[in-house]
Amino acid sequence: MKVAAVSYLRVSGAAQVDGDGFPRQREAIACRATTLGVQLVAEFADEGVSGTLPLAERPGLSALLERVTSNGVRLVLVEKADRLARDLIEGELILREFRKAGVRVVEAENGTDLTAGDDDNPTAKLIRQVLGAVAEFEKSALVSKLRAARARKRRETGRCEGGRPYGTQDGEEQVVAAVRRLHRRSPKTGKRRSAQQIADELTRLHLPTRSGAPWSRHTVREILKRIAA
Repeated sequence: MKVAAVSYLRVSGAAQVDGDGFPRQREAIACRATTLGVQLVAEFADEGVSGTLPLAERPGLSALLERVTSNGVRLVLVEKADRLARDLIEGELILREFRKAGVRVVEAENGTDLTAGDDDNPTAKLIRQVLGAVAEFEKSALVSKLRAARARKRRETGRCEGGRPYGTQDGEEQVVAAVRRLHRRSPKTGKRRSAQQIADELTRLHLPTRSGAPWSRHTVREILKRIAA
């Protein structure tokens, strides 16, 4: 029983759809299939689709990938590499999807396995290394932006996360004044109340929190930091 294979054809210009593009590609693929001793079981094509477009914008190629990942076909024949993609990076991204699926993509023109390992395809290896470096750079840049945003917010509000600090919204002056008063040293002992003791006293005084929950020592500490600033 012959190994099953599928073919992929593509022409970029609308005028090429009715020209010799598809017949030429079919002939080359059929010849390679005969040489390899494989049986073509399906054909997928993209008509008037640029070779620089990504996989998601190629209806024919997307359908082909879905087919081979679900029916056990592990060989795709294309006339030439530029029928698969005319952009090196897009081409490597597309081939990476086939590699992940365990599918070989072979050029009909010269029999080259476009999905071969790094030792056989140094260009693919270089592109993968570049893509990996770009991904690492983008991740580092995102982390730096988030860190800078947190630092800026901390400078502007006096805290890293959450809403605006107490005392900056209407009706909160009373809360800040109460915290300031409760944090004063005792005339008798010279000691200050702890953040938890102040929180308990604010709750006892029925001073409202923004959420309606009882006061917490964490929120009191944030207010004390702002007072001390």
